[in-house]
Amino acid sequence: MEEIKEIILKYALINAYTHKGKANPKAVIGKVLGENPELRKEAREIIPLVNKVVEEVNSLSLDEQETRLKEIYPEFFEEKREKKEEKKGLPPLPKAEKGKVVTRFAPNPDGAFHLGNARAAILSHEYARMYDGKFILRFDDTDPKVKRPEPVFYEWIKEDLEWLGFKIDEIHIASDRLEIYYDYAEKLIKMGKAYVCTCPPEKFRELRDKGMACPHREEPVEVQLERWRKMLNGEYKEGEAVVRIKTDLNHPNPAVRDWPALRIIDDPNHPRTGNKYRVWPLYNFASAIDDHELGVTHIFRGQEHAENETRQRYVYEYLGWEYPVTVHHGRLSIEGVILSKSKTRKGIEEGKYLGWDDPRLGTIRALRRRGIRPEAIRELIIEVGLKRSDTTISWDNLAAINRKIVEPIANRYFFVADPVPMYVEGAEEFIAEIPLHPDYPERGTRRLKFEPGKPVYVSKDDMELFKPGNFVRLKDLFNVEILEADKNGIKARFHSVDYEIARENRWRMVHWVTEGKPCEVWVPEGEELVIREGLLESDADVKVDDIVQFERFGFVRIDDVKPEKVVAIFAHK
Repeated sequence: MEEIKEIILKYALINAYTHKGKANPKAVIGKVLGENPELRKEAREIIPLVNKVVEEVNSLSLDEQETRLKEIYPEFFEEKREKKEEKKGLPPLPKAEKGKVVTRFAPNPDGAFHLGNARAAILSHEYARMYDGKFILRFDDTDPKVKRPEPVFYEWIKEDLEWLGFKIDEIHIASDRLEIYYDYAEKLIKMGKAYVCTCPPEKFRELRDKGMACPHREEPVEVQLERWRKMLNGEYKEGEAVVRIKTDLNHPNPAVRDWPALRIIDDPNHPRTGNKYRVWPLYNFASAIDDHELGVTHIFRGQEHAENETRQRYVYEYLGWEYPVTVHHGRLSIEGVILSKSKTRKGIEEGKYLGWDDPRLGTIRALRRRGIRPEAIRELIIEVGLKRSDTTISWDNLAAINRKIVEPIANRYFFVADPVPMYVEGAEEFIAEIPLHPDYPERGTRRLKFEPGKPVYVSKDDMELFKPGNFVRLKDLFNVEILEADKNGIKARFHSVDYEIARENRWRMVHWVTEGKPCEVWVPEGEELVIREGLLESDADVKVDDIVQFERFGFVRIDDVKPEKVVAIFAHK
């Protein structure tokens, strides 16, 4: 039966470790009997034993489950690592030749770069590098009215891309290229493929929806050019004239019919060009022209932009250009995390969020502040790949990838949230020498000193363990018996030093500090930012941007270090 119990324990720990610390008895029974068919005849005796072992495993913390699993079945972690390494990369790119692929990412600098934008950006960059090609960053900033660009976001987007590991080969800014767009607009007018419409917007929509031509559509080129010059000279006001590209008036999608290419904006006060220009291209016109001018061969864009491609192809057809290969993908979102720029901006203005890097948000700056590594974000996007359907990932997906990356580099420390004093009688002075990382002894140790008569501080989160008559182990220190406990403090008695005694008796393990330094951890929980006050090891050697593990609490990024307090931001377990 002892051998059978060991088999059950192995599968119970694996199941618990892979399901957030809670093993499922039915799943464990299935594994035990499936992998060991000779035990099926003893199923009636085995099932109660499985239930008992699962109950014991589920009473352990995640850290304790991991430690125990490493003890009895270290091969599990090797197998897991090998499976991760076997993951496939991106599929081949259609019509791609080495050294000839040119991709681009065209963000609007009206807000911070976020995880939803990252899909197109990372795919564009990865494929450019895969084929020894060129990656272009093009700022799409020609809407100073509705999606108004702000100077800070030009720099932030560039910084965020570089932090993600991008090598940017060229940078272009659409607002610097207005004269180029004007030249092409005039050329299309002269070709009879574009015209200046002065219909009131509601009148044009009425005609368009009926599949009827605007009265200005077939007027002579000379008339069109005169109206075009009036647009440039300021003789029309905003809303009085629009350059339209001629398309099929019977196209099944009314939005494609004679779509607008350039419009007037009075007093644009653009952050780069001020009020020098009044005629501004819309997205589809500027994007179509630039993709050709910059030699873009492959475009990665969301499925929702399929309509834009239909519009742009008219320009390419009229000018005799070959349209780039388009790779459509679905939207990417993350459960419970805000990605919308407008919602983020509104939340910041209302004081709901601390800024564009508030750890509750899905901006790249927020993820970075929270301790998510750039490699994790890239791996996530590559793992999702080129799916055309929308993809919603859970925070656990991203956390699992990030954990694999930070686990080897994160030093360990004790942090006690909501500290409660524990007085231990019968114990002598003791110095706990604890490795900074259990797998890398060469990094050195931390020394925590217990002094008789002085309290150790334990977390209020563990109060249910501190019932009179219970035994617990103060991690890396010694085992104690609980004598009394209430919200004001705990009285305990020294029992023994050996960890093996605690393990054999299945006593729970808790972390502790002596005279710790004040520390607060910001924990994003959906729309809330919960601040956990506590104590960090007094000699903890941490600095801003370090990613460390607060044992039994989780991985955190150090956000601020001052003599009076350390501030950390919770990443994940």
